[in-house]
Amino acid sequence: MAQIKFQAPQSQSPEQRFGSSYEQPFELLHACHERVERSLQLLTRLCHHLKVQGLDGSAREAARDIRRYFDVAAPLHHEDEERHVFPVLEQLDDDSLQEVCTRLRDDHQRIHAQWQVLRTLLAQLDSLPDGALPVLQQDMLGRAADAFVDTHKAHLRLENQWVFPSAQHSLSTAQQLAMGQEMAARRGLDLRQPR
Repeated sequence: MAQIKFQAPQSQSPEQRFGSSYEQPFELLHACHERVERSLQLLTRLCHHLKVQGLDGSAREAARDIRRYFDVAAPLHHEDEERHVFPVLEQLDDDSLQEVCTRLRDDHQRIHAQWQVLRTLLAQLDSLPDGALPVLQQDMLGRAADAFVDTHKAHLRLENQWVFPSAQHSLSTAQQLAMGQEMAARRGLDLRQPR
């Protein structure tokens, strides 16, 4: 069987991909979701590869790419949502939106806990020899990956289809610009400097 070539999620930042900047924060939030989805697809392909072909260098590199994304970019994205998106909706007089924000905050905690387990299992691949994984380890990784992917599916759909549009509609252009500036500042970027 031919070896699967893994393609890591695009290394471009969301602002590079859109050719825009933090002046359009909701475009960046959507772009981040696209990167989350690509990383989850890579995780699914990795688990299949490990089951069918076993552990090899390309599988280890895919596991490192997944770890890098969910260790660095994903926590910043969750913080963006919790600082700038959910509070906007929680201030509206809409019980259903407030319930959704509570659910999404709970999802963030669940995702973080699931990631700690999954990250440990992915990191273990670096120290294992090439070849078939022990069945127990393969099963543990598969179950942890499935749970992680499943939690994200409903979460991303809810944010993309309801939460982001509602928040964007509720914020003025000036408020969105301030939101983008704060997001950039937390990443050590200065929007006043020319690019």
